[in-house]
Amino acid sequence: MSKIVDGLLYTEDHEWVKMENEEATVGITDYAQNELGEIVYVELPEIDDSYKAKEEISNVESVKAASAIYSPINGTVSAVNEALEDSPELLNTDCYSNYIFKMTDVTGLDKLMDAKAYDKFLKTLD
Repeated sequence: MSKIVDGLLYTEDHEWVKMENEEATVGITDYAQNELGEIVYVELPEIDDSYKAKEEISNVESVKAASAIYSPINGTVSAVNEALEDSPELLNTDCYSNYIFKMTDVTGLDKLMDAKAYDKFLKTLD
């Protein structure tokens, strides 16, 4: 069973979003990292680039597959987790402590699921 953290928002593409002080922190869920397996590479987006929700923003590669990461919301990249360049496996170690990027000027949060709705969504995938 995948770990789901209360207080975060989720997408059907298995990204999570945490809002703090007008900045959204974004990563992949436990379900996503389990499905991918051992993560060996993370492509980080460029700071100051703007994205629309559902637009491809980065890529995560594992020994099993490569997977596109889609922006869960509209916004501008304000930070990236540079630790992932040398240690992409941090997403396997703790996907909720190790974000991929942060965004400001965000909109579209109302389109995301809360933890309860995401849990319900995951049950439809089994």
